[in-house]
Amino acid sequence: MVRTPLTPRERERGERFGALLREARGERSMVEVAAAAGVSAETLRKIETGRAPTPAFFTVAALAFALGLSLDDLAAACGAPADDEALSA
Repeated sequence: MVRTPLTPRERERGERFGALLREARGERSMVEVAAAAGVSAETLRKIETGRAPTPAFFTVAALAFALGLSLDDLAAACGAPADDEALSA
């Protein structure tokens, strides 16, 4: 299966998501949060740095739970402004 390249907007959204996770993690170590979520520290590192801008839903859900974040809040924080414009058009 060939994956289509991500758009600049999708990459930007992934970077915002990663920054949000880093901020929510605070002083907790990457290893601690990854273990609590049941993902590898490498996976969390890739998400936080934007190298994995479109993680699987269950990975996002597990990280949100481990960090005490709501999926609704994550979706609202990571929605690109251009996405809102597209919906109103």
